[in-house]
Amino acid sequence: MTSLNVEMLAADAAEPITSAGNGQLGIAVLAGIALIVLLITRFRLHAFLALTIGSLGLGALAGAPLDAAIESFTKGLGSTVAGVGVLIALGAILGKLLADSGGADQIVDTILARAGGRAMPWAMVLIASVIGLPLFFEVGIVLLIPVVLLVAKRGDYSLMRIGVPALAGLSVMHGLIPPHPGPLVAIDALGANLGVTLALGLVVAIPTVIIAGPLFSRYAARWVDVPAPERLIPQRPSQDLERRPGFGATVATVLLPVVLMLVKALVDIVVGNPDNHVQRVTDVIGSPLIALLAAVLVGLFTLGRAAGFTKERISATVETSLAPIAGVLLIVGAGGGFKQTLIDVGVGQMILDFSKDWSIPALLLAWLIAVAIRLATGSATVATISAAGLVAPLAAGMSTSHAALLVLAIGAGSLFFSHVNDAGFWLVKEYFGMSVGQTIKTWSVMETIISVVGIVFVLLLSLVL
Repeated sequence: MTSLNVEMLAADAAEPITSAGNGQLGIAVLAGIALIVLLITRFRLHAFLALTIGSLGLGALAGAPLDAAIESFTKGLGSTVAGVGVLIALGAILGKLLADSGGADQIVDTILARAGGRAMPWAMVLIASVIGLPLFFEVGIVLLIPVVLLVAKRGDYSLMRIGVPALAGLSVMHGLIPPHPGPLVAIDALGANLGVTLALGLVVAIPTVIIAGPLFSRYAARWVDVPAPERLIPQRPSQDLERRPGFGATVATVLLPVVLMLVKALVDIVVGNPDNHVQRVTDVIGSPLIALLAAVLVGLFTLGRAAGFTKERISATVETSLAPIAGVLLIVGAGGGFKQTLIDVGVGQMILDFSKDWSIPALLLAWLIAVAIRLATGSATVATISAAGLVAPLAAGMSTSHAALLVLAIGAGSLFFSHVNDAGFWLVKEYFGMSVGQTIKTWSVMETIISVVGIVFVLLLSLVL
């Protein structure tokens, strides 16, 4: 699920830290995952400790030196926290400012007034899809979760009925629609046309997000009925506020990082030259870190000062926003460590080796390869890049539309069944206050629906194009 930069991708392609055969690796993967699930569900061990132990156990069973397994785990943990942790922290600060200033109340009250009852899940999936278009999945999560939790609490909605559509909108955009890193890399590797891929991606994404979002959320709400976690719900501000920020200013502050990232994406597409001065500037201001940091700094004035906060109160708000996310950061980081251990012992290459001789249609082959790598490594981006590299020769004789569909088939496969080796799994679990089993019943099933529905529509389009 985590977006990877160039350095991380280079590291993932390094030589395996073990010489174990494919059979031993397969057993090690299954045993490592089973150990994590057992420690969490049976022995009630904290997920951070379970993921740490499971990663070391995986490395040992795969025949990797212990020091190498430790290095892989710490490298994955560090890179995940570096890429996601700061974003979560900045999102938490922005969310706390929204809550304490009364800005979140403005948004929630407006949503509840304009879209009540059965329309609410559709409103949430629309908001998430629009916001998720230019955003990394993790950034979208930290921006949307406070709103989702507040809407569920204030409107007395099932958390799953509101949360699943929001997650579906973000996930579909992440896996299928450029300018997200996975689709862009696949487009480049396969020589596909970006505009055609974007257009066909939207055709596939719309029915996919409807089925996996508002429609599936009806069943998810029946299977899992959990309240919004109190520790993460932005509390209604105290009554000593001088005033509340205006709705326009509040929405503008929340959408600022979205706009900055969208500008970056559009300039990258239109200019397409990393050495161009304008593109270099937009690459900086549109990076997730800078975009969210800018939103926080602006929020200090449009939210904090607008509500009459003193400098001391703003400082206290920022400080108290970070404590509730400490556990989330550790668990998400450990999930990234487990994923890196899987990659470093050579599981990705094992999947590629198994799939070389499969004799099936190119679109379905690409999807299956991406599914297998996604299940093994937990990374949608790694699955997309590996599968695109393997099936690239097949795109040489394809039409423009079928090459674009090949990109989408890989993107759909990369989202299949997120589980314990995916940092995104733990992010969703902690934010929604669910158990491992409940997360599988909702988030993992939703991801699988997106993947399967996505490839079905890709195959249908291939029959008419």
